[in-house]
Amino acid sequence: MARLSGLQRQVLSLYRKCLREAGKKPIETRENFRAYARAEFRKNSSVSKKDFGAIEYLLRKGQRQLEMYSSPGIRNIR
Repeated sequence: MARLSGLQRQVLSLYRKCLREAGKKPIETRENFRAYARAEFRKNSSVSKKDFGAIEYLLRKGQRQLEMYSSPGIRNIR
């Protein structure tokens, strides 16, 4: 298996953080958070590996969304 670049490791790390936070949500809505995370990553999977600007932008956007959705006040996502 080839070594991952720094950006690839950051993307995988963000994905794992999203799934961990989804696990902290109420059981009834946990799957909604997981499905949302999967859909967002799949939606942006077509971004070229060499488009560093877009990847860095999406990482920042994802971090902000993760901070917002990890708030205990947010119980469900659609």
